[in-house]
Amino acid sequence: MTEKVTIATVARQAQVSRQTVSNVLNAPHIVREETRRRVQEAINALGYRANQAARQMRTGRSRLFAVRIEPTRDGINGSVLDRFLHGLTETADAAGYRVMLYTATDVDHEIATYDDLLSAYDLDGFVLTGTDHGDPRTAWLARREVPFVTFGRPWDDPDSHPWVDVDGAAGTAQATRRLLDAGHRRIAFIGWPAGSGVGDDRRAGWRTTMAAAGLDGAAPYRETEDGIDQGEREMRHLLAADEPPTAVVCVSDSLALGALRAVRDTAVPVAVTGFDDTPVAAAIGLTSVSQPLAAAAGRCVELLTGLLDGQPTDPHVLLSPTLVLRHTA
Repeated sequence: MTEKVTIATVARQAQVSRQTVSNVLNAPHIVREETRRRVQEAINALGYRANQAARQMRTGRSRLFAVRIEPTRDGINGSVLDRFLHGLTETADAAGYRVMLYTATDVDHEIATYDDLLSAYDLDGFVLTGTDHGDPRTAWLARREVPFVTFGRPWDDPDSHPWVDVDGAAGTAQATRRLLDAGHRRIAFIGWPAGSGVGDDRRAGWRTTMAAAGLDGAAPYRETEDGIDQGEREMRHLLAADEPPTAVVCVSDSLALGALRAVRDTAVPVAVTGFDDTPVAAAIGLTSVSQPLAAAAGRCVELLTGLLDGQPTDPHVLLSPTLVLRHTA
């Protein structure tokens, strides 16, 4: 008869204590990476499978949290969330958790979905994306003491709950400084309508960098909803000015691709920079600001598991983006 593989068997194989194996299974973030890897190799080699039902009874947890799949929009910037979700799922799996995906058409629908999910499943918590001013989703979860973290800042009260975000202002500042260093002085910006937390943050990086260079008056700004057609339309407005810009920084790759389409229809050379470094941007050689999405996903899991384990880490994580230079700029 084949001997049953237990935690003790795994501990002997990995040359660690049974408590260390239990920590790897239930709270991997508190175990050193080298030790965690050795234990995982032993688990794989022995074919050990934890009894999930017993673990849930022991810990009072389902080891399951939920995150929304947002609408795909134009299929370009939607890929950003796809990459985040892949990173979140992989990191959660390494921590012994599973991710449940759900859909919602708007904020009210999403809140109603929270109620449905919490009634039907024993969820440990939520990861929210796409935060904005006065976000009612976070208020709803906080009132009910449901653990959650957000990928995105709470723009009205940065200390209200744990969050991970990417410094959009730093990204557009990098892009603008690079264009200034290349000799550009008329650098425009195409952004989203004012009031968007993310959009306002990205616009601020461009504006403050232009102001620091003494070029406020040479910084035309256009705002529009996201999309390739919208970016093309706004770029045509800029090109029709008496003194058209020689460069433009865009709040998204969708708008940048539209701007690039308008530029290529004219004889006016304009350097175009996007934001999010989507696969389409990489394919056509568009300079863009890249977000560290895998790192953001990992920190979201770390914050949420820390909350659940009563061992919270720094609750506010602001990550730095990177400007990826390509031939269009």
